[in-house]
Amino acid sequence: MNNQPVQWTPTDRIEQSKDHIVSDMDGEKVMLSVQKGKYYNLGEVGGRIWDLLASPCTVQQLIDNLLTQYEVEPETCQAHVASFLDTLWSEGLICRASAT
Repeated sequence: MNNQPVQWTPTDRIEQSKDHIVSDMDGEKVMLSVQKGKYYNLGEVGGRIWDLLASPCTVQQLIDNLLTQYEVEPETCQAHVASFLDTLWSEGLICRASAT
């Protein structure tokens, strides 16, 4: 678990950490962390972010993708993405991606 707060920058590259079982249930993503034995309901938008994190990507790529799919102001999207990433980070569900 990562307890240190993160100041996400647009160029931070992140990806899913390993060992999670994920399923779609009525349009929402649900996940079980095998390592922690915890269940998470990511919701529709959170599920979309999770899908995008299957491959390493930058925070800005996440935001740009969501802005094309949802009607939301860029500042609002950026704040919500940062908050969601903070939650995933604190639970150890995402990690920094290696530079390519």
